[in-house]
Amino acid sequence: MRVMVFVKATADSEAGVMAPPELLVEMGKYNEALVDAGIMKGGDGLKPSRDGKRVAFDGASRMVIDGPFTETKELVAGYWIWEVRDMDHAIEWVKKCPNPMPGPSEIEIRPVFEMSDFEEIMTAEAADVHGRVSEKLGEQ
Repeated sequence: MRVMVFVKATADSEAGVMAPPELLVEMGKYNEALVDAGIMKGGDGLKPSRDGKRVAFDGASRMVIDGPFTETKELVAGYWIWEVRDMDHAIEWVKKCPNPMPGPSEIEIRPVFEMSDFEEIMTAEAADVHGRVSEKLGEQ
């Protein structure tokens, strides 16, 4: 089961406050343990939303919205992509994580859709297109 694990933003992360060196070491060791266990497939920290953009869609219209974005509790400061047995396995690993922020913080775990989730609606054309994309990404 693939999951995306989100480190939620805080006022400090949105202000661009960098983690102390000790936390960088702790997080590095945690990431190393995830890789060694075959769980971590990718991940990174994200710069504050002031450096980001959003694109709003309405039919054929596109509107670019400049950061910063106001709802800090809804923002993401970093992420991992993991391969785990099940949600309990993901929770077990999140509980081992050092607190990723200097103060209170939250981590959210979300399952990733798998192709099998779309079996009932997948057409031959859609399967072909998604298969080509997977091949190009080296996932097969």
